[in-house]
Amino acid sequence: MSEKIVVAIDGPAGSGKSTVAKKLAERMKCLYLDTGAMYRAVTYCSLENGIVDNAEAVGDLAARIDLHLQFENGITRVFVDGEEVTEKIRSAEVNSNVSEVAVIAKVREELVRQQREFGKKGSLIAEGRDMTTVVFPDADVKVYLTASIETRAIRRYKEYVAKNIEITIEEVRANIEKRDRIDSSRETSPLMQAEDAILFDNTSFTVEEDVEKLYIIIKEKVSTKV
Repeated sequence: MSEKIVVAIDGPAGSGKSTVAKKLAERMKCLYLDTGAMYRAVTYCSLENGIVDNAEAVGDLAARIDLHLQFENGITRVFVDGEEVTEKIRSAEVNSNVSEVAVIAKVREELVRQQREFGKKGSLIAEGRDMTTVVFPDADVKVYLTASIETRAIRRYKEYVAKNIEITIEEVRANIEKRDRIDSSRETSPLMQAEDAILFDNTSFTVEEDVEKLYIIIKEKVSTKV
């Protein structure tokens, strides 16, 4: 790419945002901004400090910690105050608490500020739940990625199984439904499809098909830049 391009991808839990965004970033040779990892990191630290139920304390923590993302070889490594927490932030406990942390206005304000700083530095693929509506409302390409609840539950369940985490498919589905309710109804930056975002339902697609179809869409949208 010869010019800076921002691609923003929103969507519910389990829609495949992270996987697709990573592969697109690799293909386009640009930064992958894993905003979900940022909220997970704050959630993990809040749990470790026993303050996850104290919104004010969690907000203060988000503004205080040194959060660093490093994307290399298709993997986002996450560091908090110099300590790597890449695997720790993917636990079932973090997963079940991250939506409650993400609704805290002070947390979102701080992380959105950090995310916009990334956008000033160069081309990137950013994924999350308010990328197209709040963080990068002027993104070159906006995508709302979704899939059926059944497909999303199966995908997330397979991720847990691969990590030897004991959990049932019923628990995974219930957790996703809970996150959908919280993410869509929160007062601050609720999950929604931006008016000018492309709706992309990948229920029946493989990851490879997702990446290929979205890459074509991106090329068509920014043909003068890609």
